[in-house]
Amino acid sequence: MLIDFYKMNGAGNDFVVIDNRDLALSLTKDQIALLCDRHRGIGADGLLAVEPAEKGADFKFRYYNADGGEAEMCGNGARCFGRFTAALMDELPERVRFETIAGTLSAELVEENIRIAMSEPKDLQFDTGVSIPGLDAVLRFINTGVPHAVAFVENLPDTEVVEHGAAIRFHEAFAPAGTNANFAQVIAPGHIAIRTYERGVEEETLACGTGMVACALMHHLLTGAPSPIQVDVKGGDRLEIGFEKIDDKTFTKVTLTGPADFVFEGKIEI
Repeated sequence: MLIDFYKMNGAGNDFVVIDNRDLALSLTKDQIALLCDRHRGIGADGLLAVEPAEKGADFKFRYYNADGGEAEMCGNGARCFGRFTAALMDELPERVRFETIAGTLSAELVEENIRIAMSEPKDLQFDTGVSIPGLDAVLRFINTGVPHAVAFVENLPDTEVVEHGAAIRFHEAFAPAGTNANFAQVIAPGHIAIRTYERGVEEETLACGTGMVACALMHHLLTGAPSPIQVDVKGGDRLEIGFEKIDDKTFTKVTLTGPADFVFEGKIEI
């Protein structure tokens, strides 16, 4: 089977994008994993599939991690999805709305960047009580569309992201679904840097949109830093997280603003 695909990246978080509006493709978990394989396939942190909407949005967003498992959503992927689907429409719209497992999101063009209106965070735990050997930090948790653990550290470059991240991701406290693991360092009030171990990729990635949101909200709760918060990622980009706080456990109007770029397109046989 010959498949048309596009390659996109959002702040270094890269994706294979498939236009499946006619629902002609029904890829298996193994086929998706092969497409994302960096040695035998195209190579990506995940796969985005465009499908027809069911509830009045413009499109349906399907997101699969590099291991082929479907996830609720992906912040960087959502920005790429927004730019990609806007190009599919007859006229360039001000906003594209799309359905995800985590709820209906919207994307809009902000100069050269894409701003995503995220789903409202939930399940905040200011201290999970989880202790990871070798990691001297309080482990916090919040679901920003997908589950995220957050640890603030004093020396981000020297943090063992893969070792600690895997221990957190598979910890029994987050079973059975597991969690993404984020490590953040404060650069200045309202400005943080983060590194992320992504569930499903099972490796550190160059950026994670929902992880940025999780860390930014935790930074606000810990320091009172106002919206928007600037977040530096390993890929070298700086993104912006906006929000409004209702109370110490409830946020609304959460946004993620950053780049979403086309890299190339092609065909691949699977």
